[in-house]
Amino acid sequence: MPSPSQPSGQSERVPLCQLPAGASGRVYELSGEGAFRERIRELGLGESTVVTKVSGQSPVICRINGTRIALSHGAASQILVERVGSGA
Repeated sequence: MPSPSQPSGQSERVPLCQLPAGASGRVYELSGEGAFRERIRELGLGESTVVTKVSGQSPVICRINGTRIALSHGAASQILVERVGSGA
């Protein structure tokens, strides 16, 4: 069910750090300084990439195209994702 501030049919958008473990999301937007956004894209987390959160608060462990990476909570909070799939 969408939040009251989101139109019906729009996917839920949350920071990667708030995505539940085991859930997947599509990167919607990167915030932060230019160098941070560039580095995150180099790691494979560019816009439209599907990422699955494996576990963690800090570090946040996620899987992208079969590769696991660990991000600090601060970094994961700057990666906005749209939930995909049924999720829990």
